[in-house]
Amino acid sequence: MYRFSMREAASGNTAFPERTPRCGDALARRATYLWGGASQRPNRILARHQRQERHMKKIGFLSFGHWSASTQSATRSASDVLLQSIDLAVAAEELGADGAYFRVHHFAQQLASPFPLLAVVGAKTGRIEIGTGVIDMRYENPFYMAEDAGSADLISGGRLQLGISRGSPEQVIEGWRHFGYAPAEGETDADMGRRHAEVFLDLLKGEGFAQPSPRPMFPNPPGLLRLEPHSAGLRRRIWWGSASNATALWAARQGMNLQSSTLKADETGEPFHVQQARQIRLYREAWKEAGHQWEPRVSVSRSIFALMNDTDHAYFGRGDSSDQVGIIDNMRAVFGRSYAAEPERLIEELRADEAIAEADTLLLTVPNQLGVDYNAHVLDAILTHVAPALGWR
Repeated sequence: MYRFSMREAASGNTAFPERTPRCGDALARRATYLWGGASQRPNRILARHQRQERHMKKIGFLSFGHWSASTQSATRSASDVLLQSIDLAVAAEELGADGAYFRVHHFAQQLASPFPLLAVVGAKTGRIEIGTGVIDMRYENPFYMAEDAGSADLISGGRLQLGISRGSPEQVIEGWRHFGYAPAEGETDADMGRRHAEVFLDLLKGEGFAQPSPRPMFPNPPGLLRLEPHSAGLRRRIWWGSASNATALWAARQGMNLQSSTLKADETGEPFHVQQARQIRLYREAWKEAGHQWEPRVSVSRSIFALMNDTDHAYFGRGDSSDQVGIIDNMRAVFGRSYAAEPERLIEELRADEAIAEADTLLLTVPNQLGVDYNAHVLDAILTHVAPALGWR
């Protein structure tokens, strides 16, 4: 059986040797995958740590939405990815997870425009948070995006958690130009992305700004008009994906929640989790200084696999156990380690991750090409056999 590297697992770019049926009942999946002695360990682990201080966390998944025509992939088309994304969100809610988040990439065989998917997930679920991580604002018309986001949030009953940012390294050269956008004179493309974000945030306030026509097709309310549909409260559920301390401080000043992923600018040479924890603390300090009247949220992403059975060991039993350093977009970056171990060891390793301890939300990157049932098992293993012992549940 093929073994996946942790790097593949983190990106979701993996393949399963058999096509997997669409989601069935979550409890049936649990019984299918949790065989062997490992499933008996949690009681001992819970007893050992029952006096541990509790730090509850929201736990969700983050899918990159890859597809491939390979016969080893459970997602062989865009249709497969979209439908299985819906099924996985439903399964995650059944299992007690808190969030279903999706990556957004353009010009790639991955999930792109997120709002149709978010709207359907919102209609198919009733409790779970629904989000992105992240939408590249260089590609976005903030006015049209505000309408789409408002619609998706209303359909979900106010469960949208929208992650936005400047975006990740691109598949094509200056892809945003093909969408009709170009930086203003003196701007970088990152500046343009932040400018689009600021406009988007202003629009979400719901204040009127457009002069009504004296001869409208339908009667207008008095005063200046805003974009509709407007969803009250969405403005406080916008997150900024930050890869540096500087952009985390900017996000705090703008009143956005913080998303910090498995990649960060290497600013001190320290281990990834130490640098990320410092980034979170700096963000929270800047938030207080800005004087916002509500508490922000902070999420971190991790690739975490509890090795419960032979299949888990075959896929992830031989993984990267240390940070990696490289150059991305002319930036020295540190890529955080992945975690793959039997629950007892996994608990001890995760306990030492300073950034996870600082965050209130943990997003588990899932290998979506392994299919809905296997990924539901991955989530269930963490929720059932790891999270309680760490005080996350």
